Amino acid sequence: MQLPLGPDPRTETLQRTHDLLIAHFGRVIRPPEKRRDPVWVLVQGVIGARTKTIHSNRSADQLLAHFSSWEAVAAASEAELLRFLQTATFPELMAERLKACLMEIVERRGAVTLDHLHNLPTEEAMDWLESLPGVARKVSAGVMNASTFKRAALVIDTNHRRVIQRMGLVPAKADTAKAYDTLMPILPETWTPEHVDEHHLLVKRVGQRFCRPQERHCAAWPARPECRTGRVEDDGH
Repeated sequence: MQLPLGPDPRTETLQRTHDLLIAHFGRVIRPPEKRRDPVWVLVQGVIGARTKTIHSNRSADQLLAHFSSWEAVAAASEAELLRFLQTATFPELMAERLKACLMEIVERRGAVTLDHLHNLPTEEAMDWLESLPGVARKVSAGVMNASTFKRAALVIDTNHRRVIQRMGLVPAKADTAKAYDTLMPILPETWTPEHVDEHHLLVKRVGQRFCRPQERHCAAWPARPECRTGRVEDDGH
């Protein structure tokens, strides 16, 4: 007879880390008015690769304001879209991906709408999104969690992934999809979609401020006791 293994200790690590980050940064709760339409969140994600959020947010707003509908954005030429994507890291590629993504939705649904995802379980909805051009796990989780869908799907960007890899919570070479698949089953059961969103925003801040790609400030980061890399440095190795 196999005995139950008990709770995963990483769940407690996640909760302690979350509490320490709240104590340091304060609460980061997305207000209802900041939860945008799922298509807006999709567009922002598709054009936002390696681009600061403030720029991709502005570009998404400008596209919708100029063209008046996402169907008109889909019908626009890549050259027309490019005018609104100059702050993107790869503007030509983003224009190509955005048009391909929206046109694919139109072909499948008859309009640029994600309303049908309301009736799907989160995993199925994310699979559908990831079948679109230019959409990978970060974007699909963002559509589910940060939009008006408000589902418990953990967004993991490069900053977030770097932190949790160095903490030892996911394998060092895990890509975003693998990191997501590793963490989702061990998130605290009490976490609501708002907690999941807040956790991403807090850990993202750590990656931006303390846990940079080529530079670590382990002594300063609030959850150092929970971090494998930080503990190694404490040991003097």
